[in-house]
Order: sequence, then structure tokens, then C-alpha cells
Amino acid sequence: MTQVTDIWTSVETYLAAERLELDDLEVTGRGRGRVVRITVDGEGIGIDRLAELSRGLSRLLDDEPGLQDTYQLEVSSPGLERKLRRPSHYRKSVGREVVVKSAVGDGKTTHRGLITGAGDEEFTIDSDDGEVTVAYDDVITAKTVYRWERAPKPGHFKENA
Repeated sequence: MTQVTDIWTSVETYLAAERLELDDLEVTGRGRGRVVRITVDGEGIGIDRLAELSRGLSRLLDDEPGLQDTYQLEVSSPGLERKLRRPSHYRKSVGREVVVKSAVGDGKTTHRGLITGAGDEEFTIDSDDGEVTVAYDDVITAKTVYRWERAPKPGHFKENA
């Protein structure tokens, strides 16, 4: 865990200088299968900007103790549907629709609705079952949901009457 904390600190400092936010960092695998996933948030993040950041972060991480072996670097933005793993992710997603699977006693439950509030220990969802408060420690998986609007069929334009 110390390695991830050290990497987080280095990457966060680098991105702050670029006026961007480190949204998430994950190190998985071992040896040649090691993957470092960095999720970046901020204004003006497109493919060209991500490629530029990837080159800079690669140089930075090559000097990081513990990453001297081969690793694959993935740099991305959170996207339309994003995983929620930290309280800051939930706070950014207030007002957005989410699907949350959580532990309840010995079982599991799924909630779908809008996040209406997020604190340090728990968040609140306005779901079909009413308002539900879920502790972060009880979350198994959580992600935002993007609803694609259906485009009208050509020639079938509806007018508002």
C-alpha cells in the first residue's frame, strides 16, 4: 500500500502543476503483467492531452522505486459512466444517477437513483424505494449511469403542442 501512496503523491503533484486533478490511481498485477491506471479529471481533457500526460507520467514513474520493472501505463479521464471508489467521487456525482451494490447484513442489495448528498462516511440516494443512506464501507460496487436520449426517427419530428 505504501507504494501506491508514494506513487499517488508523485502523480498528484505532477498533475497539479498541469492544473489537473488526480481522480484515481490503481496498481494491479505483478512482473510483466503490472498495470498502472491513472484517471485524470479537469478542463480540456481530450485524446491529445491524455497522450501528452501519458508521456510525462511515464517519465515520472520510470524513476519511481518499486516500478523499476516493466509495467503498462493507462491514462484516462473518468468518462460518462464512472466507478465511484472514494468519497470525493460521490461528492462530484451529487445530482447524477447511480447504481450501487451494497452489503446489508449477510446479503446484498442494489439501489438505483440520484445521489442527493455525500459526506465523509456515507452518501444518500433518492431511489424508487425512497431515500436511502449507504455507508461507504458497505459499498461493493458503485458507478454513475448515463442515459442516452433516443433520437427521433427521420421524418418523425414531434412538435410541442
